[in-house]
Amino acid sequence: MSSRIPLPSGMGEYQQPDQIKRVRLVKRADGYYVQFCVSVDRVESVEPSGRAIGLDVGLNDFYTDSNNQTVDNPRFLRKGERRLKKAQRRVSKRVKGSNNRRKARQVLGKRHLKISRQRKDHAVKLARCVITSNDVVAYEDLRIKNMVRNHCLAKSINDASWYQFRVWLEYFGKVFGKITIAVIPNGTSQECSQCGTVVKKALSTRTHICQCGCVLDRDHNAARNILSRGLSTVGHTGTSMLDMGIAWGEDTSTHAGANLLGQVTS
Repeated sequence: MSSRIPLPSGMGEYQQPDQIKRVRLVKRADGYYVQFCVSVDRVESVEPSGRAIGLDVGLNDFYTDSNNQTVDNPRFLRKGERRLKKAQRRVSKRVKGSNNRRKARQVLGKRHLKISRQRKDHAVKLARCVITSNDVVAYEDLRIKNMVRNHCLAKSINDASWYQFRVWLEYFGKVFGKITIAVIPNGTSQECSQCGTVVKKALSTRTHICQCGCVLDRDHNAARNILSRGLSTVGHTGTSMLDMGIAWGEDTSTHAGANLLGQVTS
């Protein structure tokens, strides 16, 4: 029996068993998966761009940067909501404990899983593009858990998946050796990016107009303030999601070579 374990491309053709730190069994709507946590130092290099950028995330646009470039909000949940509701109605109409109800639940689970994977794919590709195109990326140190307490916006905020986008920004920042800076977002929309004057405005006011003559889109003005605050600091000022030891998947993981049943029941 070979002592080397083949792994997907991008991680090397083979890995030694002692490099596998944890093994996780994950049940998804479309089957079971085995996740291997492998000790690999991933480092990639790209040509320096000489650019710095500030990002202001939003609900109308996924984000607006300090150069007034915007990325559309994909709204995967909103687009798939009609099919989700239809699948949910089918589940509720089936008899509890029947095979038809079990099949209907599987269909519903797969549709939720598709939306989850769409969000992740969008976050990964967009974060990689932002990191490789800029040397310094500043963004808001948002507290998503507090923001979703607003029941009027909770669904839209969760659908935007800002948190996952930020995690991948920080991950690719370390991979490519780029600077990522999380700044405190308080007042970035109210403060004038040209003269620093605080211009109070409601959330419905989408244009920043200052007495100094600065007229900008609200999100563009905020993105410029975020970049300015980021450049005035040294290092990552906000909470690093990677340093919090966050892992995606099930809570229970098993050390390589350990007994699964013994660990789960302990």
